[in-house]
Amino acid sequence: MKKTFQLAHPKIKYPRMIEAIKADIRKYLKRNRRKTLPEGFDFWDFDCKFGAIESDAEKVHLTEIDKHINQAEKDELQSFYVEIIGRAAKRQKK
Repeated sequence: MKKTFQLAHPKIKYPRMIEAIKADIRKYLKRNRRKTLPEGFDFWDFDCKFGAIESDAEKVHLTEIDKHINQAEKDELQSFYVEIIGRAAKRQKK
């Protein structure tokens, strides 16, 4: 998923747009985790980026996406960019 989310809409209120975006991201993650894993891999890992615009996007951990969206809501941004790329990974033994 590489997408710039627009938060300005004439009929939908700002907090509802934020919740819809979070739901869209969760739905994307669930859909990717249901895919069958290639031989020799244990789980799906995700490489994530977040930024106000695509060129300013920085790498973030998947668990921090909601925090960045909440911060964008506090800053009242009119749009932001989210990139989530799934890849198969193998757990490392401790």
